[in-house]
Amino acid sequence: MLNIDDLKFNADGLIPAVAVDDDSGDVLMLAYMNRESLTITLEKKLACFWSRSRQELWLKGQTSGNYLHVREIVADCDRDTLLLYVKPDGPACHLGNRSCFVDDLMPREKESHEKFTMCGLMELIKGRKSDKVEGSYTSYLFEKGLDKILKKVGEESAEVIIAAKNDKKEAVYEISDLVYHLMVLMAEMNIDIKDIILELASRHVIDKKIKQEKMTS
Repeated sequence: MLNIDDLKFNADGLIPAVAVDDDSGDVLMLAYMNRESLTITLEKKLACFWSRSRQELWLKGQTSGNYLHVREIVADCDRDTLLLYVKPDGPACHLGNRSCFVDDLMPREKESHEKFTMCGLMELIKGRKSDKVEGSYTSYLFEKGLDKILKKVGEESAEVIIAAKNDKKEAVYEISDLVYHLMVLMAEMNIDIKDIILELASRHVIDKKIKQEKMTS
């Protein structure tokens, strides 16, 4: 565990701090902290920076309401740069963008699968629930309600079992269908991917403790 005295502030008493979305891993913004703003951040668990242009403390979100709730702070190996893993209340950029980093200097060509994320799919599914789209199968499921969604989950589960007895490629296809319908069910019940991750993580911790107890007994 580091403390503030272990960090290397520059000649102006500042240290760069990069805010990273704790859920997606996306870089949201870069700002600077001095000792006072870092102390406030640690106490409030809200990102507080030092504005170099205004020469004053800057609690991110105090004016806009777009606070950055800090979950973790990590220093780099030289201890002269900080990563802030945050939960943003809204856009991090003052221009209204989710991230300040939006202008490509050298665009990277991505394969189609690299552009896909489970979190992105969940947001799309949630969007089909809140804003129904005519002709959308996902919106249709939400319109029909929980019983219809549960029926589809049951059907897809059975198809996974059958496919798994036949062929890997077929199993992958059917598992993908099942995962999609489970995510629709999650959205219907206001369950986030993060909730599932936390549940699985808690089981891992419990399992690890049991193994340690067996080793020491």
